[in-house]
Amino acid sequence: VQLQASGGGLVQAGGSLRLSCVASGIMFRYNHMGWYRQAPGKERELVARVDTSGSPNYADSVKGRFTISRDNAKNTVYLEMNSLKPEDTAVYYCAARRNNLIASAWSDSRQWEYWGQGTLVTVSS
Repeated sequence: VQLQASGGGLVQAGGSLRLSCVASGIMFRYNHMGWYRQAPGKERELVARVDTSGSPNYADSVKGRFTISRDNAKNTVYLEMNSLKPEDTAVYYCAARRNNLIASAWSDSRQWEYWGQGTLVTVSS
């Protein structure tokens, strides 16, 4: 199983980036997909997730600015990030999980089965 994340970089506040995560070795369409981030000295937090039907869910801190989507034909999940803020600076990780969970459990990183290697997003002020 491999989750290959890409698209990070350095951007000014107010700018945009699109992250991609290509999955292999899993039946992608049957997996829930998520994006986490981890800033220096902070815990890993769930930013957004998308279920197998394509329905998204977002952390309050990114609602209205970030959009998660998936393309099952390409085994890829995306995270479109707009109006970026310096506090969005972090390493972003994609994750996958086959089975559903109760809503409150999704934010627990231990519940996710597979992880990508992370891509660094730096937002300058």
